[in-house]
Amino acid sequence: QVALVESGGGSVQTGGSLRLSCQMSSQTYGDRCMGWFRQAPGKEREGVATILHDTIAYSDSVEGRFTISQDYAKKTLYLQMNSLNPEDSAKYYCAATESFTSCTMGAGRFRYWGQGTQVTVSS
Repeated sequence: QVALVESGGGSVQTGGSLRLSCQMSSQTYGDRCMGWFRQAPGKEREGVATILHDTIAYSDSVEGRFTISQDYAKKTLYLQMNSLNPEDSAKYYCAATESFTSCTMGAGRFRYWGQGTQVTVSS
């Protein structure tokens, strides 16, 4: 059984920063792709960043501003978000694939999802 719990969302002004965390409860961590997705009202869920061991990928819209990382000992995934702008406002979700599954920005590959945390950026 895998459970994911996000935290760290909130409201900031343009140019501000936030750090999201995702605690994973599972016997196994580190052998699966972990990702951050976001969904704004009226829009489709989009991949933001993924990580599997040392392989990291970002969407074009966040490249250079966001950093995904993980702490194996704490079984926690992070997303450091800098230089935020109103277009980044969305509900952010942490997700995990089944074990031994490669990474992709496609949401369909991810089996487990957190409840989401809201990020609001005001101008």
